[in-house]
Amino acid sequence: MSVQTSRMAASTPTQQAVEAFRAQLRGELIRPADPNYDEARKVYNAMIDKHPAFIARCADVADVISAVNFARDNRLTVAIRGGGHNGPGFGVCDDGLVIDLSRLRGVRVDPVNGTVRVEGGCVWGDVDHATHPFGLAVPCGFISTTGVGGLTLGGGIGYLARKYGLTVDNLLSVDVVLADGRFVTASADENADLFWAVRGGGGNFGVVTSFLFKGNPVHTVYGGPMIWPLDMAAKVMQFWQDFILSAPDDHNGWFAFLTVPPVAPFPEQYQMKKMCAVVWCHTGPLDEAEAAFQPIRQAIPPAIDFVGPIPFPVLQSMFDGLYPPGLQWYWRADFSNRLDDKAIGLHIKYGSQLPTMHSTMHIYPINGATGRVGKDGTAWGYRDASFAQVIVGVDPDPANNERMIAWAKDYWQALHPYSAGGGYVNMIMDEGEERVKAAYRDNYTRLARVKAKYDPQNLFHVNQNIRPAG
Repeated sequence: MSVQTSRMAASTPTQQAVEAFRAQLRGELIRPADPNYDEARKVYNAMIDKHPAFIARCADVADVISAVNFARDNRLTVAIRGGGHNGPGFGVCDDGLVIDLSRLRGVRVDPVNGTVRVEGGCVWGDVDHATHPFGLAVPCGFISTTGVGGLTLGGGIGYLARKYGLTVDNLLSVDVVLADGRFVTASADENADLFWAVRGGGGNFGVVTSFLFKGNPVHTVYGGPMIWPLDMAAKVMQFWQDFILSAPDDHNGWFAFLTVPPVAPFPEQYQMKKMCAVVWCHTGPLDEAEAAFQPIRQAIPPAIDFVGPIPFPVLQSMFDGLYPPGLQWYWRADFSNRLDDKAIGLHIKYGSQLPTMHSTMHIYPINGATGRVGKDGTAWGYRDASFAQVIVGVDPDPANNERMIAWAKDYWQALHPYSAGGGYVNMIMDEGEERVKAAYRDNYTRLARVKAKYDPQNLFHVNQNIRPAG
């Protein structure tokens, strides 16, 4: 049976099959008539409004195995939900089965070996809470409510990327439930092809029920935002780019266009003004940090300067309140190398037109430790790029969707000719097969072979999908 035929030949499970599945679960099977259905089907991006036939809120790995078998045997579309942050809403689907891992929230720190075991339903705030007392951190993203599973499997760009690499560069092993219902472990020594693929290849290969990470020595960093008026944006972008491309690995800082929120501690005279910023994270010795940042403050004195000693979990959760679940989101992304004057000019043109208060544009540096891994060392292949750019239209009100989507698309189309060709899979929408191939470049063919081995019928296709080779 071909992949396409198996996906088209969906059937409705018999009542007997549903009841047998329900009886196997230690967790909860939620259906459209249940009172908690609407809440259970929600994801972080409120622009996504999908209606699955079943939501299996799994209590353990045995539940995950039962859910995979039920979906496969009944030819149901399957979505895997970890933290639910995925932009295009791949954590939910219409008519099929959602395998919801949100009850799998255990974290165990081994301070002797410096490792962290994280279950598949955790968010990064869970990990930070568990690791911080031990003076450890796992490289993650920029919002603590983001799911561990989605961010890790897509690569994992974050505050610690220049110092310790991507999240996947700190991954030691994964436990996976495969499409045929088998439970396997993948590491450098066991199922090495699968381990290579999950480090950037997304949820294409199975349901990852736990991750084993290397912890890194991080406790209190020197970080936070510096913010400047828009008329300084060209100078700030050029200075920041030159600085971050040659800075020691202890320095990280990402550039942003933003609207200053109308709340304390932001000074009233800047609230609701469009400005530009760099959000810093310095992991070097704290007693040397002030001196390290003195040249920055002298070269481009900021209007707002909140940079100072800060516990890493506080920096990681700094923007959680600004971006709660339930906002409308539209993402566009690209990788890029050095930004020339024309690209900077286009950034300023569109960055000064932010359509809503929550809308923004970020450029994250991905050199340093991230760039020292080979392009084929993991599935995440843009090791030679300097930056990952993301444009996001965000707002609470769906009435603004058309305007902010148009802005994001226009911005992306203007800058794409200056890009490295593809975008970070964790920050693109459902944009089609060619964009997926561009995200993986030369690694796509190898990924398709691994997909054919572990998921030949493409059961796990609600993702940035890699079609099985064949």
